[in-house]
Amino acid sequence: MNPQEIAQLIHAGLAGSTAVVESADNVHFEAVVVAAAFAGKRPLQRHQLVYGALGAAMGNEIHALALQVYTPEEYASRGRG
Repeated sequence: MNPQEIAQLIHAGLAGSTAVVESADNVHFEAVVVAAAFAGKRPLQRHQLVYGALGAAMGNEIHALALQVYTPEEYASRGRG
C-alpha cells in the first residue's frame, strides 16, 4: 500500500476530508487529516474515525500510522489552511 492509496481510503471514508500521507518504506506512515467530522470529538475519537476509514488495512498493510488530526478551523488557525 502506498501513501496515495491510504489518502484515497481516508477521503472515501471521511466525506469532505483531506489527507496528506507520507512514508519512507510503504509500511510506516504519517498522515495529516483535516475533516469537519472531527468537530466536537476528542483526539481518540478522531483517530478512531480515521482507523474506521482504513478498515482492514490497519494492522495488515499499514503497520504503523502516526496521525495529526484537525478540523478545518483548527488547521487554518495553525497557519496551514
